Formats: sequence, structure tokens, C-alpha cells
Amino acid sequence: MCALPEIPLPSVIHSNPNFHFSPFPISSLSFLSVNQSANNTYCENPPLLLSSMEFQRRQSHCLSERKGQKRKLDEESQDEPQISATPPTADERAAVLTEVENQVNILESSFTWKESDRAAAKRATHALADLAKNEEVVNVIVEGGAIPALVKHLQAPPVEDCDQKVLPFEHEVEKGSAFALGLLAVKPEHQQLIVDSGALTHLVDLLKRHNNGLTSRAINSLIRRAADAVTNLAHENSNIKTRVRMEGGIPPLIHLLESADTKVQRAAAGALRTLAFKNDENKNQIVECNALPTLILMLRSEDAAIHYEAVGVIGNLVHSSPNIKKEVLFAGALQPVIGLLGSCCSESQREAALLLGQFAATDSDCKVHIVQRGAVRPLIEMLSSSDVQLREMSAFALGRLAQDNVSDFIRVGGVQRLQEGEFIVQATKDCVSKTLKRLEEKIHGRVLSHLLYLMRVSERGFQRRIALVLAHLCSADDQRRIFIEHHGLELLIGLLCSSSTKQQLDSAVALCKLANKASTLSPVDAAPPSPTPQVYLGEKFVNNATLSDVTFLVEGKRFYAHRICLLASSDAFRAMFDGGYREKDARDIEIPNIRWEVFELMMRFIYTGSVDVTPDIAQDLLRAADQYLLEGLKRLCEYTIAQDILLENVSNMYELSEAFNAISLRHACILFILKHFDKLSARPGHSLLIQRTIPEIRNYFVNALTNANSHRQ
Repeated sequence: MCALPEIPLPSVIHSNPNFHFSPFPISSLSFLSVNQSANNTYCENPPLLLSSMEFQRRQSHCLSERKGQKRKLDEESQDEPQISATPPTADERAAVLTEVENQVNILESSFTWKESDRAAAKRATHALADLAKNEEVVNVIVEGGAIPALVKHLQAPPVEDCDQKVLPFEHEVEKGSAFALGLLAVKPEHQQLIVDSGALTHLVDLLKRHNNGLTSRAINSLIRRAADAVTNLAHENSNIKTRVRMEGGIPPLIHLLESADTKVQRAAAGALRTLAFKNDENKNQIVECNALPTLILMLRSEDAAIHYEAVGVIGNLVHSSPNIKKEVLFAGALQPVIGLLGSCCSESQREAALLLGQFAATDSDCKVHIVQRGAVRPLIEMLSSSDVQLREMSAFALGRLAQDNVSDFIRVGGVQRLQEGEFIVQATKDCVSKTLKRLEEKIHGRVLSHLLYLMRVSERGFQRRIALVLAHLCSADDQRRIFIEHHGLELLIGLLCSSSTKQQLDSAVALCKLANKASTLSPVDAAPPSPTPQVYLGEKFVNNATLSDVTFLVEGKRFYAHRICLLASSDAFRAMFDGGYREKDARDIEIPNIRWEVFELMMRFIYTGSVDVTPDIAQDLLRAADQYLLEGLKRLCEYTIAQDILLENVSNMYELSEAFNAISLRHACILFILKHFDKLSARPGHSLLIQRTIPEIRNYFVNALTNANSHRQ
């Protein structure tokens, strides 16, 4: 089994100008389509359904953050630099290389505490960092020998060389070097070169500069740059992650989580998040160093950037680590994670939803606790978010929560929102479909009995919600019990009569679902055998004078017929020839108000038992068939007419069905109205049409569900 891929999430530059994340940690990934090769990047076997969904979400999220994470060196500026992505020309490349070599020479010759040297070194690190903001020239910077020079300045010159009481530009040069190296580490091919040059040892030492008890803006800024550089160096590089641990980098990062400077907290958390990604030894050390209590406190922070980083760390810690997951839950992470579902930061909401989905996989008790603590409602609300990834993650979490909390899930409208949700990622669609299928499998036995009890005693709104869900999820064998015996149909009819268009539409969709499940329901089938025994003389006797004993006059034309055939065809002809009507002994019978073509088709049906009914003649033929009580012919006409039901004519078609007692056509109109309810609701006269059809809708479903159940028995 392949575990869900853990990916260190990038820092995000929020649209709010006062909302700042860590300066430049690059946790971006090259985008991979979710196919076999892409999935195998993360595990030997193709990922499971939910794994694939999380994989896609994290992949697409990372790429968009890359350029936004490169911040100006000037920490006071809130504007993002313009990152150039244009490849340099040969002349530009040569100019850059010359500039790099000049700055490297300055760094090589200025490793002293002289104020002039320190100022020159600071300017050189800034210049190299500014150049490194353009990824197209990063290789040129490395080619110019910048890495060894920058690594050298990650440490301060020997203090004994300084004869001044105040050290000039203390911490500033180291900070500039860390920043520049972090930008160079954006390209994975340079990560190992930077580490092999000895950068990690110095960066870890920089993380410990707070240990002397002194805090200042300069020290905090330096520590942030060092933590960010560690983040970028370790990104997607398992060997470097391990090296960071071996160099002792994890304990100081954990200590920095308690810094009074929120930017330092964020930077430290960002580094830990990266180090915990796909590295079990790092995860274990982070937990062993007692990071969990602080991380959980950070989840409750009012600073969105703080809780975003914290939930990212915890997410990578628990992933594929059942023991750590239990420790995280035991440490009290569940409630603050649920609280993040209501955060103003959509990134935190996404991570919280993903984390809850992971918690829900622990055991059934954990699922129950998550639901009882109020996670379902905000997750359902997230399904309506304009943020596609937020919808995907909420669907992921709800998919794992729903199956053991059916009644609670229904109570807050979860099933409807999953059914109505618009999802883009196919894995999410599959997840939702699988969740609804599993819910359907749950709707029986004790669960069904519980829902029926709630449908009887709960407040009206919840009763209706249960009826809507059961219409979609119950088995066909339970339909009569739910909707006839426990009056679920009346709840749906009540919604159909509501003044709320949304409730009307929900009811119409549910009733359509019921109709589809009932095996005896179909729009209009071909004509069944006639209810009376039939004698068919055959095609050759149609309008044939041979042995004819009665003649009909239609539009002045004679139509030759045979009483024996007509007597057997319908009660209307039987009454005509056996009753007390004057036609009994008449040789010629005039037929008014029927066109020749219609009469000829009607007689052809009487003689053969079948006839092709075309749309242009179907309504006139229906009128004739009703007049002469030819039920089989009526059904054929109704079938043909039903094929032409449209939004524009459904009301007239329903009137036609009432005028000639065309039950099948009436049923076809009802199903059409329910199926196209959303479009009909926007048309004039919609409300009157619904009110008019409500009694027949009720009768239709009562008969259909009762007959369907009886048929199965």
C-alpha cells in the first residue's frame, strides 16, 4: 500500500499587505501530472484514491508559490521584487560573470572586523543576493565561485582580530550570506555543492546565536535567514535532511518555535516542516525534542502565518507515522486543528482538513470525536468555497468522516453538499462517489431504523433532510417502508410545495431518484396486450368489402368493416352493436368529427393489433382511441406523444393527458416536470403547474412504490 505523499508546504504571500510569511523558503515542486510515472516519484506502487487526490493538491499548490517567496533583502519593504525569468544574452551573461567575480574577490579579501571590510562584505552579499533573484543567472553566480565565498562569511571573522569595542555590522554579513545561499539553493543541483562547502555547520551555529540570551532585530533577522536557507537546502533532498539532523540542526529549530519574534517562529516551523517530509528519523527527533506542545500552541495563534506553518509541520509529522499520529492526538491537537477550519487563511483551512482526514483514518472512535467536536459543519461549508483546493480537501476529510457518523452527517446537510459539489480533480470525484456509495451501503438495519426514528421525532427541517437523503441512498427494497409506511413521501411532497425554489428542486431531484430505483417505473412503455380477448382478422381484411357486414361513412367515403372483429375490439363497439343504439341494425354508420386518416389507422389497429403512430397524427388518434375505448392504441399514441414533451409544451401535454385519461402520458409529464424542474422553475406559470400536478404526483408515487415492493415480494 502506498502512503499519502507528504510534501513540505511553501510559505504563502497573502493578499493582505500586512500579512507576511517567511522571506524566501522555496518549497516548490516541478509540476507532475498525476499519472503512473509521477506517482512513482513518491512511492513504489500507484497511490490509493485519497493519496492521489492529496498528491495533486500539493503538487499544484507548490508551483504557484515559487516566485512569490523571493523577498527583497530589505526587510522593511513590503513590496515583492520583480523576478526576471528572461535568459541572459551572451553579453549579459559575461557582464554578470564579471560582476560576480568582482563581488567574490571582495568577499575573499574582506574577512576581517575592519569597518570598511565589513561594509564591503555586506554590500557584496547584497549584490549577489540581488543577482540570485533571477533564476536564469543562478548558474552563472555559482560558476563565478560565489558559493565558497558566501559560505566563508556565514561565520564572523575571529574576534581577536578586532580592536573595537563595538563590532561593525555584527550579524549583517552572515545574514546576507545566508540569504544569498538560500536563493542559490532554489536549484536542486546546487544544494549539495553548498552543503559540501561546509554551509550546514555554519547555518546551525547561526541558529544558536540566540543562546547567549541577547535578542535584537539583527539577531532575529539573521536566524530567520539561516532557517530559511536550511529549508531551501533540504527541500526534496533526503541526504541533506539527514545531514541537518546529524549536524544538530533540529533542536535549535525547535527552541526557536518559542521565540518572541513571530517571523522567527515561522521560519523555524518552515524548516521543521521540510525536514519532517519523508524522513522518519527526523520526525522522531522532532517529537522526542518535545516540539508537539509548542506546535499545538501555535495552532491557536491569531497570526494566520503562525498556525499555517504549525499545521504544516504536524501534517508532515503524522503522515505515514501511526505512532506519531497517536502522540499528536494525545497531546491535544484535535480541537485546535478543528478550529482552523474557520480560519481566515485558506491555506490553513486546507491543511487542517487534510490533517483531519488523516486523523480520521486512525480508528472509528477518532472519527466520532472529530464529528462530535463540530468539524463536519465547517467542512461542509468549505465545499461551497471558490477555492478549488479547499473544496477538494474538505471532500477528502468528509469522505473519511461520513461513513461512521451517518445521522450526524445527514443532520448538517453533508450528503446533499457532496452530491452538489463541483470538483475538478478526478481523484476527488472518485472519493466523493466512493463515499456516497459507502453511505448507501450503510443505510440498512440499525442505521436505517435510527434514521426512521429521527424522521419521525425530529424537527421538521431534519425530517425532510433525512427523507431527501434516503431517496438517494436507500435500497429499492426499503422504499415502501420509508416513503409509504413512514410517510417519507409526504415530507418530499411538502418540500415540493415549499415557497423555496431550492427546497422544491431538492425534492424534485429526490423524487426522480426514487422513480429511477423503482423497477416498475418507466416513462411510457409500448402498448401491453389488450385487456380483452382479441380477434385479429389481419391486414387483408382492412377496408375490404369481402364478407363485410357494416359500412362506415367517414368524410363522405365508405369504409368496409366486419362486426365480429369490432365486437371483439372494445366495449364501445360492443355497446354499439349489441345495445339499444340505432347503429345496431344499421348497414351504413356515419362517423363524424374524425378524419379519414385517423379512422383508417384506428381500424387498422383493430384488424392487426399494431400500427405505426407518427407524431403528426398521434393526438387525433389518441382522441379517437379514447372515444372507442381502445386502450392498447391509446398506449401507443401516448408513447409517441411523450417523445415530444418539451419545456414549452409540457403543460399542454399534461392537459391532454387529463382530457383523455391518458395515464401513461400523465406519468411521463410528471417525470419530465421533476427531471427538468430547475429549468421549468424559471418559466412563467411554473408554480401553477406544480400545484396542479401535486395530487397526481402523490398518487403516482404511492402506486408505484407500493406496486414495486409487491412485485419484488
